[in-house]
Amino acid sequence: MESVFRTWKTSRELYLDYFNNYTLEQLNKIPNGFSNNLIWNIGHIIVAQQALIYKDSDLEGYIPNELFELYKPGTKPTGKTSQNEVTELKELLLSLIKKTETDFYDGKFVNYNERMTGTGFYLTSLKDAFEFNNYHEGLHLGFMVNIKKFI
Repeated sequence: MESVFRTWKTSRELYLDYFNNYTLEQLNKIPNGFSNNLIWNIGHIIVAQQALIYKDSDLEGYIPNELFELYKPGTKPTGKTSQNEVTELKELLLSLIKKTETDFYDGKFVNYNERMTGTGFYLTSLKDAFEFNNYHEGLHLGFMVNIKKFI
């Protein structure tokens, strides 16, 4: 699991660069031909991780339900994300790694509900979920690389 956590941390550091290098206007811009923006992708990977790891383990996560509803799979941006929400997402981006890692090593995860992801991956264990999460975050990072070309 050490390499899974190391990969996840590296991925999240790459996402952090978007907060540090793009304005609120740029984070919110949906370029022509795209259905979402930079900030939606960041919110989505945060929400997806909480669902994959916590909800599928029958545990409460660390994000408010309102945030989950805005960024869960199948959603799209519904308006401009405020600076307050951007600040909240920025804080969650890295803080959730430490919380999840602590919960993992403290043995908080006991059960995992097997399931098929929307992209056709069958997850049978918590380890599968962590590995899929890293894959999922890589996909969205690729989407963001494309979006930033047009903002």
